[in-house]
Amino acid sequence: MASEITVAGAGVFGLACAWELLRRGARVRVVEAARIGAGASGGHVGALAPHAPENWNAKKQVQLDALVAAADWWAAVAQAGGVEPGYARSGRLQPVPEGSESRMAERIAAARAHWPDWAGMALTDAPPGPLVPASPSGLWLLDRLTARISPRRACAALAAAIRARGGEIVEGQAAPDAPAIWATGVAGLAPFGGNGVKGQSALLAFSAPEAPQVFADGVHIVPHADGTVAIGSTSERDFADTGTDAQLEALIDKARALCPALRDAPVLDSWAGIRPRARSRAPLVGPWPGRPGHYVANGGFKIGLAMAPACATLLTDLILDGCDRIPEGFRPPDPRAAG
Repeated sequence: MASEITVAGAGVFGLACAWELLRRGARVRVVEAARIGAGASGGHVGALAPHAPENWNAKKQVQLDALVAAADWWAAVAQAGGVEPGYARSGRLQPVPEGSESRMAERIAAARAHWPDWAGMALTDAPPGPLVPASPSGLWLLDRLTARISPRRACAALAAAIRARGGEIVEGQAAPDAPAIWATGVAGLAPFGGNGVKGQSALLAFSAPEAPQVFADGVHIVPHADGTVAIGSTSERDFADTGTDAQLEALIDKARALCPALRDAPVLDSWAGIRPRARSRAPLVGPWPGRPGHYVANGGFKIGLAMAPACATLLTDLILDGCDRIPEGFRPPDPRAAG
């Protein structure tokens, strides 16, 4: 392919698009206004967790396909660039509230209907690992589909793979207003009616690399391969600044109360950032209406790390092969029709 494709933004969406284009023969240049992973992709949590399997829809199917394909996709990235992204399909543990056993049975049945057999859910009264939140019912819901990845290492792994394949990444330079894939996070979401939601997270020194991650009382507790555990994240619609504050301290305290094994684990790092939330809450993927040659890859919000490979594949199919498989709910709205 003679012409070069520009990708604006070196978060996980932009880097995933660049990698998918490169591996399928395109020439690619990534232009990043700040640095690799400077925005919402620079956090700690990395929970690649599925939506609840009830009320199945196209968005959930795309996410499921991405989660199933993730192991091979990230393995190819690591092999190409020599940097491990910290991926592992380690599962997820959730305490079951009292009186919700019938609802859990419905959820398990829905997972059996829509997920692969190996990825199903089950109730257990003997949860594995040192990170076990109290359960009022004495039962926990365990699934085998949920995985984890280190967000910062994932961006580093993608950047290494892109460079190893001959792609260019330019940091500290804004992309020109020319045909490109626009993956610029919250800064590029405004034309489509989205907004930014602040998130805060922390990284604790506690080694449980084989343990399933925990989701309890709205908190993600994710063990990583490097002997750390990520805690996150807040979801703040109203915020005065973009730094860490007392809400993160309260989140850490909550995580320690949920999993007493973390009580004395020191905090290694704290993070705060603004995550791009599209109005529909689905990622925005596809042509930018009214701007020929311009495409959008944005709005990952809480599922960006899980959805980035799938969104990159959908966009690459369209750009290189003319194959449009993008779900209707993912398409960027026409900014000219606003108001």
